[in-house]
Amino acid sequence: MAQAATMSVELRERAGKGAARAIRRAGRVPAVIYGNKQDPIMISLEPVELMMQLRGPGFFSRVYELEADGQKHRVLPRDLQLHPVTDRPIHVDFMRFSAKTRLNIDVAVIFENEEDCPGLRGGGVLNIVRHDIELLCSPDSIPESLSVDLTGLEVGDSVHISAIKLPDDVELTITDRDFTVATIAAPTINIEPEEEGEEGVEGEEGVEGEEGAEDGGEGESEGEKGGSED
Repeated sequence: MAQAATMSVELRERAGKGAARAIRRAGRVPAVIYGNKQDPIMISLEPVELMMQLRGPGFFSRVYELEADGQKHRVLPRDLQLHPVTDRPIHVDFMRFSAKTRLNIDVAVIFENEEDCPGLRGGGVLNIVRHDIELLCSPDSIPESLSVDLTGLEVGDSVHISAIKLPDDVELTITDRDFTVATIAAPTINIEPEEEGEEGVEGEEGVEGEEGAEDGGEGESEGEKGGSED
């Protein structure tokens, strides 16, 4: 069974928009626990503690154990509402689950041993096709992440889902193909356009101008000579 995280909660007696606004004015975040054929329980959360949980990875794939009214509930976050301007959380839905519950969950993919990847050391680029993978499993079996070992991969190599070992009691939702998770791509080289032709034209114009100036100078000197003869 997965280790559940905890958050401190307080019961709230009333439901509805007005009651939720009152909770927010009091400096807390309204929330609800529902599901598993039990009555919903209205609770509130401490906003700083909630923000710390949101900053961590995988908030929606993390099991929580919330204690309300002397009773502990194993729950999974299912919905989060944010303020449209400040992006602060204004409501959270938590779902109870049983041993028979199975859910579709997106789990993050992490890439390890980049220093042991010849393709990356040689200038290649890690092209991530899927940052997360959708899995079907019970909430207690949700892995924190899926690991991809990049050791020995060269430029042009690909990592497919078949190369990732899944934990027990965890299934893929996509089973009809061995889809690509990442590739080692060749480095992109930006070739700047040559400007030699333009510089050459400018240089030639400069030479012509100088020659014109020299011709003009010779004409003036001849004119001066002619004037002196007169």
